[in-house]
Amino acid sequence: MLINYCMQCGKALVNKSVGDEGEQKYCPKCEKFYFDNPACCVLAAIINERGEVLLLKQNYISEKYVLCSGCMKKGDTPESAVCREVFEETGQRVLSCEYIGGYYFEPKNLFMLGFAAYVNAESFGNSKEVDGLTRADLESAAGMVERENNLSGIHLDNCIAYMKKQKSEQWRG
Repeated sequence: MLINYCMQCGKALVNKSVGDEGEQKYCPKCEKFYFDNPACCVLAAIINERGEVLLLKQNYISEKYVLCSGCMKKGDTPESAVCREVFEETGQRVLSCEYIGGYYFEPKNLFMLGFAAYVNAESFGNSKEVDGLTRADLESAAGMVERENNLSGIHLDNCIAYMKKQKSEQWRG
Protein backbone atom coordinates (compact mmCIF):
# COMPACT_ATOMS: atom_id res chain seq x y z
CA MET A 1 0.00 0.00 0.00
CA LEU A 2 1.37 3.38 -0.96
CA ILE A 3 0.81 5.97 1.76
CA ASN A 4 1.02 9.70 1.07
CA TYR A 5 -0.91 11.18 4.01
CA CYS A 6 -0.75 10.58 7.75
CA MET A 7 -3.40 8.11 8.85
CA GLN A 8 -3.85 9.97 12.14
CA CYS A 9 -3.94 13.66 11.21
CA GLY A 10 -4.20 13.66 7.40
CA LYS A 11 -1.12 15.84 6.89
CA ALA A 12 0.98 15.23 3.75
CA LEU A 13 3.98 13.03 4.49
CA VAL A 14 7.57 14.12 3.85
CA ASN A 15 10.69 12.00 3.32
CA LYS A 16 13.01 11.61 6.31
CA SER A 17 15.98 9.34 6.90
CA VAL A 18 15.51 6.65 9.54
CA GLY A 19 18.38 4.35 10.58
CA ASP A 20 19.29 1.62 8.10
CA GLU A 21 15.96 2.04 6.27
CA GLY A 22 17.08 5.16 4.40
CA GLU A 23 14.47 7.73 3.37
CA GLN A 24 10.95 6.85 4.48
CA LYS A 25 7.67 8.73 4.63
CA TYR A 26 7.21 10.73 7.82
CA CYS A 27 4.53 12.88 9.44
CA PRO A 28 6.22 15.92 11.02
CA LYS A 29 3.11 16.70 13.09
CA CYS A 30 2.60 13.23 14.62
CA GLU A 31 6.31 12.35 14.45
CA LYS A 32 5.49 8.95 12.92
CA PHE A 33 7.17 7.00 10.12
CA TYR A 34 5.18 5.15 7.44
CA PHE A 35 6.48 2.37 5.19
CA ASP A 36 5.08 1.46 1.75
CA ASN A 37 4.76 -2.25 2.44
CA PRO A 38 3.68 -4.53 -0.40
CA ALA A 39 0.36 -6.37 -0.26
CA CYS A 40 0.83 -10.08 0.39
CA CYS A 41 -0.67 -12.45 -2.17
CA VAL A 42 -0.58 -16.14 -3.05
CA LEU A 43 0.19 -17.63 -6.45
CA ALA A 44 -0.65 -21.28 -7.09
CA ALA A 45 0.14 -23.78 -9.80
CA ILE A 46 -2.84 -26.14 -9.45
CA ILE A 47 -1.70 -29.68 -10.27
CA ASN A 48 -3.93 -32.76 -10.44
CA GLU A 49 -3.23 -36.47 -10.01
CA ARG A 50 -2.50 -36.85 -13.75
CA GLY A 51 0.27 -34.24 -13.59
CA GLU A 52 -1.79 -31.62 -15.42
CA VAL A 53 -1.79 -27.98 -14.44
CA LEU A 54 -5.01 -25.96 -14.33
CA LEU A 55 -4.74 -22.64 -16.18
CA LEU A 56 -7.10 -19.68 -15.86
CA LYS A 57 -8.20 -17.25 -18.55
CA GLN A 58 -8.80 -13.85 -16.98
CA ASN A 59 -9.30 -11.27 -19.71
CA TYR A 60 -8.85 -8.33 -17.35
CA ILE A 61 -5.32 -9.60 -16.58
CA SER A 62 -4.05 -11.06 -19.85
CA GLU A 63 -4.96 -12.47 -23.25
CA LYS A 64 -2.96 -15.59 -22.29
CA TYR A 65 -3.51 -18.07 -19.49
CA VAL A 66 -2.37 -17.35 -15.94
CA LEU A 67 -2.05 -19.24 -12.68
CA CYS A 68 -4.47 -18.82 -9.79
CA SER A 69 -3.63 -15.90 -7.50
CA GLY A 70 -5.19 -13.58 -4.98
CA CYS A 71 -4.55 -11.32 -2.02
CA MET A 72 -4.41 -12.69 1.47
CA LYS A 73 -7.21 -11.54 3.75
CA LYS A 74 -7.14 -10.75 7.44
CA GLY A 75 -6.87 -14.03 9.37
CA ASP A 76 -5.53 -16.03 6.40
CA THR A 77 -2.46 -18.20 6.58
CA PRO A 78 -0.70 -18.56 3.23
CA GLU A 79 -1.99 -22.13 2.95
CA SER A 80 -5.60 -21.20 3.76
CA ALA A 81 -5.41 -18.36 1.21
CA VAL A 82 -4.26 -20.86 -1.44
CA CYS A 83 -7.18 -23.19 -0.61
CA ARG A 84 -9.69 -20.31 -0.65
CA GLU A 85 -8.46 -18.75 -3.90
CA VAL A 86 -8.24 -22.09 -5.73
CA PHE A 87 -11.79 -22.99 -4.69
CA GLU A 88 -13.23 -19.52 -5.43
CA GLU A 89 -11.67 -19.29 -8.88
CA THR A 90 -11.81 -22.93 -10.07
CA GLY A 91 -14.11 -25.00 -7.83
CA GLN A 92 -11.22 -27.38 -7.07
CA ARG A 93 -10.50 -28.45 -3.49
CA VAL A 94 -6.84 -28.38 -2.48
CA LEU A 95 -5.65 -31.63 -0.91
CA SER A 96 -2.22 -30.28 -0.01
CA CYS A 97 0.10 -27.49 -1.02
CA GLU A 98 3.84 -26.85 -0.95
CA TYR A 99 5.64 -23.54 -0.78
CA ILE A 100 7.92 -23.15 -3.81
CA GLY A 101 9.22 -19.59 -3.47
CA GLY A 102 8.48 -15.90 -3.07
CA TYR A 103 8.44 -13.15 -5.69
CA TYR A 104 8.19 -9.37 -5.59
CA PHE A 105 5.98 -7.91 -8.35
CA GLU A 106 7.05 -4.28 -8.54
CA PRO A 107 4.38 -2.92 -10.96
CA LYS A 108 1.66 -3.55 -8.37
CA ASN A 109 3.81 -3.54 -5.20
CA LEU A 110 2.87 -7.16 -4.39
CA PHE A 111 4.76 -9.85 -2.53
CA MET A 112 3.63 -13.18 -3.99
CA LEU A 113 4.03 -16.43 -2.06
CA GLY A 114 4.26 -19.16 -4.71
CA PHE A 115 2.79 -22.62 -4.09
CA ALA A 116 2.14 -25.89 -5.86
CA ALA A 117 -1.46 -26.81 -4.96
CA TYR A 118 -2.42 -30.47 -5.42
CA VAL A 119 -6.01 -31.40 -6.31
CA ASN A 120 -8.02 -34.27 -7.72
CA ALA A 121 -9.38 -33.33 -11.15
CA GLU A 122 -13.03 -32.34 -10.63
CA SER A 123 -15.58 -30.38 -12.63
CA PHE A 124 -14.76 -26.71 -12.90
CA GLY A 125 -16.69 -24.23 -10.77
CA ASN A 126 -18.02 -20.90 -11.94
CA SER A 127 -16.37 -17.64 -10.94
CA LYS A 128 -17.14 -14.10 -12.08
CA GLU A 129 -13.37 -13.47 -12.04
CA VAL A 130 -12.54 -16.25 -14.52
CA ASP A 131 -13.37 -16.25 -18.23
CA GLY A 132 -12.17 -19.79 -18.91
CA LEU A 133 -10.30 -22.78 -17.47
CA THR A 134 -8.25 -25.49 -19.11
CA ARG A 135 -5.90 -28.29 -18.10
CA ALA A 136 -2.59 -29.01 -19.82
CA ASP A 137 0.43 -31.20 -19.16
CA LEU A 138 3.21 -29.29 -17.43
CA GLU A 139 5.43 -28.85 -20.48
CA SER A 140 2.57 -27.59 -22.69
CA ALA A 141 1.32 -25.30 -19.92
CA ALA A 142 4.76 -23.68 -19.69
CA GLY A 143 4.27 -22.41 -23.25
CA MET A 144 0.70 -21.26 -22.67
CA VAL A 145 1.09 -19.01 -19.61
CA GLU A 146 1.63 -15.27 -19.63
CA ARG A 147 5.26 -14.28 -19.23
CA GLU A 148 5.13 -10.50 -19.72
CA ASN A 149 4.24 -8.27 -16.78
CA ASN A 150 3.06 -11.36 -14.88
CA LEU A 151 4.71 -13.95 -12.61
CA SER A 152 2.77 -17.00 -13.86
CA GLY A 153 5.50 -18.19 -16.24
CA ILE A 154 8.35 -17.81 -13.75
CA HIS A 155 6.41 -19.57 -11.01
CA LEU A 156 5.30 -22.42 -13.26
CA ASP A 157 8.93 -22.90 -14.40
CA ASN A 158 9.98 -23.08 -10.73
CA CYS A 159 7.22 -25.60 -9.94
CA ILE A 160 8.25 -27.80 -12.87
CA ALA A 161 11.92 -27.69 -11.77
CA TYR A 162 10.90 -28.52 -8.19
CA MET A 163 8.76 -31.48 -9.30
CA LYS A 164 11.55 -32.84 -11.55
CA LYS A 165 14.01 -32.58 -8.65
CA GLN A 166 11.59 -34.40 -6.33
CA LYS A 167 11.07 -37.17 -8.90
CA SER A 168 14.84 -37.50 -9.40
CA GLU A 169 15.44 -37.73 -5.64
CA GLN A 170 12.70 -40.38 -5.29
CA TRP A 171 14.26 -42.42 -8.08
CA ARG A 172 17.73 -42.26 -6.43
CA GLY A 173 16.29 -42.82 -2.95
